Amino acid sequence: MSFFKKMKEKFTGASDQEVSTEKYKDGLSKTRNSFTSKVNDLVARYRKVDEDFFEELEDLLLQADVGFETVMELMDQLRFEVQRQNVKDTSQIQSVISEKLVEIYESGDDSSNDLQYATEGPTVFLFVGVNGVGKTTTIGKLAHRLKQEGKTVMLAAGDTFRAGAIDQLQVWGDRVGVEVIKQAEGSDPAAVMYDAIRAAKSRQVDVLICDTAGRLQNKVNLMNELTKVHRVISREIPEAPHEVLLALDATTGQNALIQAQSFQKATNVTGIVLTKLDGTAKGGIVLAIRNKLKIPVKFVGLGEKMDDLQPFDTEKYVYGLFAEGLEKEE
Repeated sequence: MSFFKKMKEKFTGASDQEVSTEKYKDGLSKTRNSFTSKVNDLVARYRKVDEDFFEELEDLLLQADVGFETVMELMDQLRFEVQRQNVKDTSQIQSVISEKLVEIYESGDDSSNDLQYATEGPTVFLFVGVNGVGKTTTIGKLAHRLKQEGKTVMLAAGDTFRAGAIDQLQVWGDRVGVEVIKQAEGSDPAAVMYDAIRAAKSRQVDVLICDTAGRLQNKVNLMNELTKVHRVISREIPEAPHEVLLALDATTGQNALIQAQSFQKATNVTGIVLTKLDGTAKGGIVLAIRNKLKIPVKFVGLGEKMDDLQPFDTEKYVYGLFAEGLEKEE
């Protein structure tokens, strides 16, 4: 059974799975229209799977921001699989590509895509990332999601340097219906975290989500500030933060990898939230991040609506990339 038919069977029937799968399909339309249409053109031009075909496919994957190392690994596996399955016709190649993309993403370390929670007391999620990536919006959407799951949520306005950042987080707090712990603009972010943790403990909140600065005078100052915030949180709750979530803008492509490497050194990032995936034609950055940094992508932003922040699912992601392949096989 092909990848597409297996995915159709898997995601059909359970309404929440179908809704989530449709969000991936809709959210990845720009990438699909760009990347997959080029793959389709390639398949139409070549009758057989040969070395010329592989070379052009390699170029397409690189253009989609899949990343050099990931593309090389994928091409090696595709050549092997094509030979093993004796694939002659190019029309069969999309299903093989899809299966291999899922395998590559899920291979390597055992890091889970699931959020890690405290066994007792408040769970602390620390959000980091540069300004402009949609960090505060993502925090609001995650708070909404957690509330929908029945959890009590509190926000900490730790970005005290950017003008309007505290107000922006408060707007989201009001919209979602959660308390925001804040101080005056320019206050010490570590002091805000201290107050927020004390408040979360006293009110017996399930999850505290902490916003942080995305820019200071220079990168060294920013990373030192984040290290200090991390230290204050760990002092108050030894096993916290339970997640350090790095927000990256998918539209920035390979630039996002450079950002991730900087933040990883300062705060021991445990998961990526990839925002604006619906706004890029180069959705392959998901694979590059996972393969290069060995950090799981925990959530992806697939649109502007409150529920468009979706837990990352490799199969739904690849299914969304190649959705037309399913329709052709039906």
